[in-house]
Amino acid sequence: MFDTVVVATDGSESVKRAVDVALDLAGRFGAEVHALSVVDASEVDASPEQLREELRTALETTADAALATVEDRTDQQVITAVRQGRPANEICEYAREVDADLVATGTRGRHGENRLLLGSVAERVVRTSPVPVLTVRQLEPADEANVDA
Repeated sequence: MFDTVVVATDGSESVKRAVDVALDLAGRFGAEVHALSVVDASEVDASPEQLREELRTALETTADAALATVEDRTDQQVITAVRQGRPANEICEYAREVDADLVATGTRGRHGENRLLLGSVAERVVRTSPVPVLTVRQLEPADEANVDA
C-alpha cells in the first residue's frame, strides 16, 4: 500500500510525534523513508541583507539536525534532503519527484477559533499535495500520559 513515505520535519516539538508515527507506518509496510527539511527562503529574504548568509547557514544547520533526529529514531535507512524555498511548495514538489505514496507532517493541533488562523505549512500541504497527507497532532502533556498508559 505504501512504498515511499516522505516525512517533512523542521525539528520542532510538534513534529516529533509525526516522525514516530510515520516511521512506524513505513516499517509496517516496508516502505522507503525520505526525510525532508525545508529552509524557508522567505524567512531569509525578509532578514536584513547583511545577515542573510548567516541566517541561511543557521537554518541549514537546524535542518540538518532535524534530519539527523529522524535517522536517530529508527534502524531503517532514511534518505534525507534539505531544500530551500516555500516549505509547502517544496514538500509537495519533493513528494512528486520521489513518487511518494504518503507525506507525513506534524501540526500544532490548535483548537477553537485559533484553528481559523492556523495558515500552517501542514494545512497548505494538505490542500496542495499530489498524494495523501498524514497529519499528526502534537499531544498535550495530559494526553501523552494517556497514550503511554
